[in-house]
Amino acid sequence: MKSKAGWMLCIILLAGSCRVPKDVTYFQGIDKISRQQWEAMKQTYNTTICADDMLSINVSSQDPTVVAPFNPPAYGYYPQGEKNMDQSVQNIYSYLVDQEGNINFPLLGQVHLADLTMHEANRKLQSLIVTYVPDALVNVQIINYKVGIFGEVARTNMYTIPNSRISILDLIAMAGDLTINANRKNILLIRDNEGVKEHVRLDITDPNIMASPYYYLKQNDMVYVEPNRAKIKNANFSSAQQYTLTIVSTIMTGVNVISTIILAITSQASK
Repeated sequence: MKSKAGWMLCIILLAGSCRVPKDVTYFQGIDKISRQQWEAMKQTYNTTICADDMLSINVSSQDPTVVAPFNPPAYGYYPQGEKNMDQSVQNIYSYLVDQEGNINFPLLGQVHLADLTMHEANRKLQSLIVTYVPDALVNVQIINYKVGIFGEVARTNMYTIPNSRISILDLIAMAGDLTINANRKNILLIRDNEGVKEHVRLDITDPNIMASPYYYLKQNDMVYVEPNRAKIKNANFSSAQQYTLTIVSTIMTGVNVISTIILAITSQASK
């Protein structure tokens, strides 16, 4: 009878272990989203330049000699610690956007670029350079665009993004996905808006996250993935509790051994 009950318990435990916890699955209910709902989720995001951005600016023309004054020789600036930065930008001359949103550009002097998209910055610089070079083309890129992720992820890190565009899902993929202990319904995003800290909670089990204004990240965003209840509960076991559990287990083992010896002696005596 005891053997039968034991087998039943094992079957129940195995069945439970085969179930996927609901809080672990991403994009729950995504198959029920209509085409109209998908259309409503469409959004575009263009990165804007802000203070402390490091810009690479290349000016080109049919005659390279006429744009040479706008393309100073590279001095090999490479932000310390940016191990995964695109190797092609290591030797590009860079311009730091100051706290007022300006850069110092050759011949032009101070140029205000803060709050402009890459396309708008290209057009603004081109309109200023055209006085000197009528056929000039300008290409502006942010080379220190960084976002960070830590907590319950496979690889905690600060990541440099070469194309200046990344979503929360892209970042999670770069970090090697969330661990099984991650709380997927309460991911914390911390953002710095011109010195003012802002935070928001994101739920990646909900497909509507793709319509969130925080779906695309901004430079210097930090993402924290907190542990789920199961891990927090396990972490709450103090050393004293663990010690008590060990003592109780030892006592029960001792009692079991003594009982076995007594039963053996009694059985031998009865013979």
